[in-house]
Amino acid sequence: MVFQPNYQDLLISGDLEKRAADFQRRLKACDLCPRNCGVNRIEGETGVCGVGNQVWVNSYGPHFGEEDPLRGWQGSGTIFFSGCNLNCLYCQNADISQKLSGSEITTEVLADIMLELESRGSHNINLVSPTHVAAQITQAIYIAAQRGLHLPIVYNTGGYDSIQTLIMLDGIIDIYMPDMKYSQPEISERLSGVSDYPSVNQLAVKEMFRQVGDLVLSPPGIAKRGLLIRHLVLPGNLAGSKTILKFLASEISQNTYLNIMDQYRPAYLAERHSEINRRITLDEYQVVVEEALRLGLKRLDKP
Repeated sequence: MVFQPNYQDLLISGDLEKRAADFQRRLKACDLCPRNCGVNRIEGETGVCGVGNQVWVNSYGPHFGEEDPLRGWQGSGTIFFSGCNLNCLYCQNADISQKLSGSEITTEVLADIMLELESRGSHNINLVSPTHVAAQITQAIYIAAQRGLHLPIVYNTGGYDSIQTLIMLDGIIDIYMPDMKYSQPEISERLSGVSDYPSVNQLAVKEMFRQVGDLVLSPPGIAKRGLLIRHLVLPGNLAGSKTILKFLASEISQNTYLNIMDQYRPAYLAERHSEINRRITLDEYQVVVEEALRLGLKRLDKP
């Protein structure tokens, strides 16, 4: 059976066009993310993310470094957006997230990129760091859907997402892939500049799960719809991993597809902060994996 994304149904009903217009209006006093900067991005004003009315794309193409259900054998059609609504001291993509790099493009060109990735055989459209450009992305999906786009849309986010924005994305996004970075406000404030990350993140994950449920795979093992969580293990248990795992097991689903990531390395400004200026140990990683299994979270991505 041929996969039919929900956004094609929204296109037929006219709701996709309406949501794109509603999103555009929100840019006049931007509240797309929990920062609520209130700047008029349509007039070129910028807030924390540094992005105005147009999107900045650093690069795009089939990507084979993502989780197995996303990359498959033809790659995940990944689009890397510049700018971010977080300021993580250890960001491994700081050259993209903390400054605008690449090209500033229109939503029409973004739609062309999506269609090109589809024509190259990508299994999905993977939007990396989409939170601050959700309005422009929705407009691009609307344009591309009219021209036949039918791939699953992956929302690959740092996890600091507004409930209002997520509700407007209901039916547009097929696969949510948020980070769950921290469980303690004082740590998220110190390392990423936002004290409310844990509470905002948990509410966002609940809303994502409400919309799409557990990750559903096609017979060849390719993701079509659902929730996929990424959790990066930090040195010294700074992420509060056990609390995050308990939340997933008890308040989301024991069938959650979970990638416990072991690739932390000091990057960006980490060398200035002793607590994060080292790689994690094998023991630190294994403790988190064993806790996930103990809690019944057995759907783990291969490290």
